[in-house]
Amino acid sequence: MKTRFSKIMLLLLALCALPALNVACGDDDPGIPAPDKTALLRQTLQDKFAASHAVGDFPGGTAGVVLADGSSFGLAVGVSDRATQRRMLPGDLLPQASVGKTYVAGVALQLVHEGKLALDDKVEKYLGEEPWFGRLPNAHDITIRMIMKHTSGLMRYEYDPNFTAEVRKDPYRIWKREEQLSFLFDKAAPFPAGQGWEYSDTNYMVLGLVIEHITNSTYYTEAKKRLFDPLGLDHAIFMDRPDIPIVQGYAGDSNVFSGTDAMMVNGKMTLDPGFEWCGGGVASTAEELARWVKLLYEGRAFDPTMLPAMLDGVPAPALGEGAKYGIATILLPSRLGMTYGHSGTFPGYLTRVMYFPDTKVAVAVQVNTSPSTFDRKRLVDTAVELAVIASSR
Repeated sequence: MKTRFSKIMLLLLALCALPALNVACGDDDPGIPAPDKTALLRQTLQDKFAASHAVGDFPGGTAGVVLADGSSFGLAVGVSDRATQRRMLPGDLLPQASVGKTYVAGVALQLVHEGKLALDDKVEKYLGEEPWFGRLPNAHDITIRMIMKHTSGLMRYEYDPNFTAEVRKDPYRIWKREEQLSFLFDKAAPFPAGQGWEYSDTNYMVLGLVIEHITNSTYYTEAKKRLFDPLGLDHAIFMDRPDIPIVQGYAGDSNVFSGTDAMMVNGKMTLDPGFEWCGGGVASTAEELARWVKLLYEGRAFDPTMLPAMLDGVPAPALGEGAKYGIATILLPSRLGMTYGHSGTFPGYLTRVMYFPDTKVAVAVQVNTSPSTFDRKRLVDTAVELAVIASSR
């Protein structure tokens, strides 16, 4: 009897060793070999992204999804150019817009950890000798932490009608930073320093000037040296010239910057994007962007002891129900728990990145449209839907 039982067990073990027979041997999903599971997950994510595109009002988009174990997927839907009907590809580059502030914050937090900068230092300590500095709102009271959390009272220069009129008049003008800041000179702040919240690219422009003062280098050089190169962000490029290899974007008829719907003509942007600088200033693939966000919020872009300061948010209801803003971070509740990330808008392009700490999944969604009529919340919903699939793996 024992001999017969032993023979049966040996036969069963032999069958388990034959993958082509798909015999159940304790695997959670025995009928699908591991490579096929990966392909199935990718297809499920692609189908969900395509469904979002089908009901959305955007020509095309890219998405990046990074799983808890670091494996990643690049997705694409729609077209990158309405005129040629070229398909959008996962490897296409799109501007990140204000998501670029996360890199500026990464460089600054490295400097804080190195003892070269302190979050509660007055900005005046670094820029006070500039002849224009005292003309900024709240100039003598703002701190580094305030400009990084948008509680300084420095208003947005980029949507000042006088600035946008100048850009339309001379779209390829190379702006000096003090020229951009001059649109705030001698104006009253909307609130005392540290006693309100108002999102503004101006804050991160001032932070970029502080970084350059401390390092005696350019911000782009520091970002490449400290973040892009060591973290292997090989596809990210700086938006520092109009002839950059990004896909076509559509800004709509109300584009106050260049007055054009299409943002690329003969391989050149209809304006020089360099004015954005530390307010954004980076383009990449969505997959690499998602990978950056995972690295950032898992404490691998700077010393992880700096993360609590980054995630200490103040109420920012304009960014969504229950939203807070930390250091270059939107903290937003979702059905998968709290999320960390950022949104971005540049004429012709929208971006949303989200990291889900409870499941360690990161998602980036980019589309090549930006008219004021477009529902930005659709990008948040799409990112969460993709994260739900990726988190259930």
